[in-house]
Amino acid sequence: MVPLLEKLLPLENGDRLTRSDFEQRYDAMPHVKKAELIEGIVYMPSPVRVRSHGKPHGQIMGWISVYSAATPGFDFADNTTLRLDADNEPQPDAMLWIDAAAGGHANVSDDDYLEGSPELIVEVAVSSASYDLHVKREVYRRSGVQESRLPLETDNACGHALCPVFAVQTPDAVTSSEPCVVQLS
Repeated sequence: MVPLLEKLLPLENGDRLTRSDFEQRYDAMPHVKKAELIEGIVYMPSPVRVRSHGKPHGQIMGWISVYSAATPGFDFADNTTLRLDADNEPQPDAMLWIDAAAGGHANVSDDDYLEGSPELIVEVAVSSASYDLHVKREVYRRSGVQESRLPLETDNACGHALCPVFAVQTPDAVTSSEPCVVQLS
């Protein structure tokens, strides 16, 4: 008698999974470049475009890289999985953190994932704005992320990205929808 082999189902946008099931399915699909688990729901964003995502993302990573190199104790990552809790495993466009050993709230796990709350998360929210601006904002706030910025559009005339500020300092802080300006050029 041949034992029945359990076949993993592929990840699908909208699946409801535990973080463990999500990671198992994601690992079995190396061709998938980005998938996130937000409040137990799988999100698989659309492909990204140059002017609306790639260029602002690159500029933000350049800024974060320079900041990290010039500021002892800070580290950063680009488009990396973040384990926040049992229902949330986003893959922010950029993260900046102080390691927990140095007084921060995030650390790199033994299996090489960032766990905890980084000091800064940046999401370039164009195709993913429907959940970046709502459910992910709440997840980041609740998880203690000190600052989240989501560049929504780039003003090509001056090279600035307009970004609402979401979570600041404490989970009890009042969030703001007032735009800030980040110099990108």
